[in-house]
Amino acid sequence: MDVGAGPHDQYVVGVDFGTLSGRALVVRVADGAELGTAVHEYRHAVMERFLTAADGRELPADWALQDPDDYREVFRRAVPAALAASGVDPAQVVGIGVDFTACTVLPTLADGTPLCELPELRTRPHAWVKLWKHHAAQGQADRINALAHERGEPWIGRYGGKISAEWQYAKGLQLLEEDPEVYARAERWIEAADWVVWQLCGVETRNVCTAGYKGIRQDGRYPSRDYLAALNPDFADFVAKIDGPLAPLGDRAGGLTAQAAAWTGLPEGIAVAVGNVDAHVTAASAQAIEPGRLVAIMGTSTCHVVNGTKLAEVAGMCGVVDGGISAGAWGYEAGQSGVGDIFGWFVEHAAPAGWASHEELTAAAAAQPVGAHGLVALDWWNGNRSLLVNHHLSGVIVGLTLATRPPDVYRALLESTAYGTRMIIEAFAEAGVPVDEVIVAGGLTKNELLMQIYADVTQRPLGIIGSAQGPALGSAIHAAVAAGAYPDVAAASAVMGRVDRDVYRPDPERARAYDALYAEYRRLHDHFGRGGDETLLRLRAIRNAARQAAESTPAGPAATPLEVLA
Repeated sequence: MDVGAGPHDQYVVGVDFGTLSGRALVVRVADGAELGTAVHEYRHAVMERFLTAADGRELPADWALQDPDDYREVFRRAVPAALAASGVDPAQVVGIGVDFTACTVLPTLADGTPLCELPELRTRPHAWVKLWKHHAAQGQADRINALAHERGEPWIGRYGGKISAEWQYAKGLQLLEEDPEVYARAERWIEAADWVVWQLCGVETRNVCTAGYKGIRQDGRYPSRDYLAALNPDFADFVAKIDGPLAPLGDRAGGLTAQAAAWTGLPEGIAVAVGNVDAHVTAASAQAIEPGRLVAIMGTSTCHVVNGTKLAEVAGMCGVVDGGISAGAWGYEAGQSGVGDIFGWFVEHAAPAGWASHEELTAAAAAQPVGAHGLVALDWWNGNRSLLVNHHLSGVIVGLTLATRPPDVYRALLESTAYGTRMIIEAFAEAGVPVDEVIVAGGLTKNELLMQIYADVTQRPLGIIGSAQGPALGSAIHAAVAAGAYPDVAAASAVMGRVDRDVYRPDPERARAYDALYAEYRRLHDHFGRGGDETLLRLRAIRNAARQAAESTPAGPAATPLEVLA
């Protein structure tokens, strides 16, 4: 490898780890041209009902686990395949970068060995990777939040007043309280983004993005030992498990090891960029580093990220972190836990024969004028991440009649997610964080009806990222910076990123019609989500208790689940 070669002779690889698969992308440093890509689906996908990678035991409600070796397989399979597809000589590759879903976290030994790979712990569910959508720690999250407010912890306001059940602390406290032996064996509790980088370069690092948003690191500090001990005396040492060498985004974590070079087919010693989150890294590929440009990465869920020029506390946000998206700006994050998953659920499980395809439903829904279906839905099929930060909430559809047809429901579900995004944008604006433009990335950009609905509902122009592989391109951009090809992420983004601006513009007439529907959405949102009616929470408690009763006493009396509400 000739490090001094010109940019036209240099290439980088970006690897994007999603919920069900990992994608590798080969990119030219000089202009961001995408030359080859490959996808590898995780063998064990998401383990939600059964521990299929071990003994197949049934898992409790709201669990979502993964096998870390499925991530290594992405390096072994997708990277060589992408290189082959690109026709690029591996000797010309100067760096590799990765991004990951977050908060996806796993317990390991001090050397990075996942606890689930120890024979004696393989059948212990808590030894495995907890995926971002593992929502079984809501009870722990509620206690974390209540105690933080009771004590007046200074950091809680920077997370919209609530720490999510998806983040590191709730999942870690659940681990301690449900399997203290595995907790004690866990010398490290690490984001998958940092763990895969460790696998590539043999060096443990912690990126400032996940440390800030998921690890509650603010102003150079984590929550105090005092606070953690008040949650549970044995939780006082938790920061020792998540603390590690902190590195800014775009930095070089280390050089590719001989083992990782053998996996990937890349040259040993090339730059390995510090890990990142799939949403945050996409801001670079969408040329959205500039404040006021919100990037919505729309897939199974949606993450919203935007840079701001000043620190503000935004109600219901996932967090604000100095340098969390790019150096020199305050990075804000919000999100919706279910978007594409909701549409997929309807097609797979609820649409009748003849309507079981996105294409047919979209075409029929597009023919309707705004409001013609008479429906409003709440987009909580996977709980609410922002603004309510409660994963025990569930979906609602209001207005169903005997005249309701599948395209009506489908369109109402599309619209519900746009209303959720508008709630987030308005919360930003009310706190003094402007959102002037929305740029959409992810697979859902292909649905033109959905994109126009978002423009009309949010009343903002929508740009579309100019790459089908936004996160992977963003990781490649960070790899180019780590390799020294650009001085910083902003400079690399300006050259290697791409976006088509103002592809969808709001229609004034439709926007007015949506204002009326959005007002009804807000009423339902506050009624079911802000204490007006706790029906959804009671239903979740009944469901969970019924499942627990069935697992412990399969032939037990039907009334047993209700005891949890007494």
